[in-house]
Amino acid sequence: MLLQRPHFFWISFGRGCSILAASCLLTAPLDASERLTADQEGRALAADLKLLRPIEGNGVLRLRNPAGKWFAEIPVRLRFMEQGDSWQSIYEAFTPEGLPAETLVVTGGLGRPNQYQHAVAPATLGAPKSGAESNVPFAGSEFWLTDLGLEFLHWPTQQIVKREMRKGRACRVLESVNPNPGQGYARVRSWVDSEHQTILRAEAYDAAGKTLKEFSIGSFKKVPDASGKKRWQLKSMEIRNERNDARTRLEFDLELRD
Repeated sequence: MLLQRPHFFWISFGRGCSILAASCLLTAPLDASERLTADQEGRALAADLKLLRPIEGNGVLRLRNPAGKWFAEIPVRLRFMEQGDSWQSIYEAFTPEGLPAETLVVTGGLGRPNQYQHAVAPATLGAPKSGAESNVPFAGSEFWLTDLGLEFLHWPTQQIVKREMRKGRACRVLESVNPNPGQGYARVRSWVDSEHQTILRAEAYDAAGKTLKEFSIGSFKKVPDASGKKRWQLKSMEIRNERNDARTRLEFDLELRD
C-alpha cells in the first residue's frame, strides 16, 4: 500500500500483505462484555483508515460483464492533493486515444463529510454532492463514486465485530452501519490487517442482509520509491457485483508512476 502520509482507498491497501481471498481459518466473535470496547475501537479504527493516503499513478480499469467476458479496458490516472487539513483525491478516466472521458474529485477533511464532484466529458465538474447522491458508477465500472471515497467509514456506527486469521494474517473485522441506507449499502464489513492497519477485503450488504458487492486485493510487487528503496506496492484489486457477477479490476502500472 502506498502509505506515505495519512489519507485513504479501497485503494490504499496492503503493504507487505498476501492475497487474502480464502476462507478464514479462525474466528473469534466478541462477547457482550466487550461491546463498548468494540464500539470505541471501531470508531478509532475508522478514523485512522480515513487518514490513509491513496495510491497515485496510472492504471487501467478492466470491465467484465455478467457473462464472464472482459469487454473493456479504460485508462485511468489517480492523483492526490493536500492543503492544510483538507485534501482531494482525483480520479480521471480516458478514452483509448488518451482523451479525457470522466473525472471524479473527492474532497475530504478532518471532521467533515466527503464531497463528490463528478463529470463526464465534455461537461465540467458540477456542484459538490454528498452521501447517497453519489452512489453512481465511475466510468461504467462496478465502483461507485462513494466506493472510491470510502464513504462507509464516515457513517456514525463503527464497531469491531470479530477477529479472524486469513492465510496467516491477523485481521480485525470492522462493521460500518449506514443510518439511511435507501437503495445503497446498509452495512459494510471490512477485514483490516491488524499489523499494517490496511483494508484487505470488504463486503457490502443491503437492508435485507444480502451481499451487494465484494472487494478484494490482488497481487503486489516490489518497486523502488523516490529514494531508490524497494517497497511493496499494490498491483491490482477487484470489486464484484454479487447480484449479477459483473466485475471490475483496477490494475496499476507501477513502472509508469507519476
